Amino acid sequence: MKRFLLILLSSIICSSAWSQRSNGFGDESMKGVDWKERIYTGGGMGLGFNTTQDFISVSPIVGYRVTTRFTPGIGIMYRYTNYKLVNPNVKLNDYGVSVFARFYIIPELFLHTEYEHLNYEFPTGVTTTFRKSFDSFLGGAGYVFPLGKRSSFYVIGLYNFSYRQQSNPSDPSAYPSPYIFRVGANLGFLNF
Repeated sequence: MKRFLLILLSSIICSSAWSQRSNGFGDESMKGVDWKERIYTGGGMGLGFNTTQDFISVSPIVGYRVTTRFTPGIGIMYRYTNYKLVNPNVKLNDYGVSVFARFYIIPELFLHTEYEHLNYEFPTGVTTTFRKSFDSFLGGAGYVFPLGKRSSFYVIGLYNFSYRQQSNPSDPSAYPSPYIFRVGANLGFLNF
């Protein structure tokens, strides 16, 4: 079932992105639009501080509008976690990279597919940690809320087609569930 959904989602995105129709929205090739106007930046950020843990997360993205409907891009992720319940504190650093593509069905609604490589650090004791890499193929949909001419807020719901449930504590997983929800902002994104 997962393989079928993966193939279906990929087929929809690829065939729609390259189709040549002339029915209005999304059919412009953007010829004549300066390359600087096609680039958008954005991403997400998280902060959390309390008596048991400190958390900082940064995940910027950069995208390029190939057409008014098709926008591929890249992203990076860094997360710092400081667990303060033990002495000395356990400090973890996680990082990753991703390549994504979005296809806009209507100006506010898009399909999203992404390949993500994450490198996580897991605690194994009070003072020891180990690293493990995870590769994930994600697919889903998102919604954009325009905040002005060149900025927007977005919400994305994704399914991790590479998800595997953690079998035991010595074999950790990058995600606790195959369902991933993200929110973020885009800056410099041209309105349709």
